Amino acid sequence: MATYDFYFTRLMYDSGDWDVDIRMPSNVLNSLVEYTTLRVDPVERVVALSDPKMLEAPFCYLAGHKLVQFTPAERRNFERYVRGGGFVFVDDCNHDVDGLFAKSFEAELAKMFGPKALHKIPNNHRIYSSFFEFDGPPNTGVELNGWGDDLVHDYLKAIEFNGRVRVLYSNKDYGCEWDYDFRNKRWLAVDNTRFAVNIIQYALGA
Repeated sequence: MATYDFYFTRLMYDSGDWDVDIRMPSNVLNSLVEYTTLRVDPVERVVALSDPKMLEAPFCYLAGHKLVQFTPAERRNFERYVRGGGFVFVDDCNHDVDGLFAKSFEAELAKMFGPKALHKIPNNHRIYSSFFEFDGPPNTGVELNGWGDDLVHDYLKAIEFNGRVRVLYSNKDYGCEWDYDFRNKRWLAVDNTRFAVNIIQYALGA
C-alpha cells in the first residue's frame, strides 16, 4: 500500500448535509501536489464522525448548510480527536453568522469545549504565513456578491490547545469558493486555493 504524507478526510455526520462542495477536495489536493513536496493521496476519504477511524486522520473537513446535532458517539470522537492533537477545518456553507449551521455547530462546540473556547484569531496568526503570505483570511466571491448575511468576514475563529489551532472555523464558505474542476484554475489571475495549502501545512505542523 502506498505511503502518503497527507490524505483528505471529509467527516460524515448523521444530521444536516455533510456532502457538499463535491469538487473541492480534488481541487485542494491538486494544489498540494502543485505547490508542495507532500506525497498526497489523490482520493478524498469519507469517514463517519462516529467511526474511530477518523481519530487517525491528519486533517478533517466538516461542512454543511443545515442543523448540526451530533450523536453521543460523534460528539465523543470529535472532542477526543481535537483534544488529542487532531485538526478540523469547519466551513459554514451558509456564510452567515446567524444561520442554522453556524448557531447549531457553535452550540455543539460549546457543549464539548465550553462557551468561551471558540474565539477570533488575529490576522497575523501563523496560519496566514505557514506557506503563502496572507494578511488575514482571503475574501470569497460569495461574500463579495452579497450572499448570506451580506458581510465580508475579516476574521476566522478557532479553538486552540497548547498554542495550536485544533478547530479552524469559517463563515466565509471556502468550500463553495474552491468547488470547481481544478483544470479551470488556469483561468484565474491568482489561484484562490492557495489558502487551503496554508491551512493544511499548518495542520501538519508548519
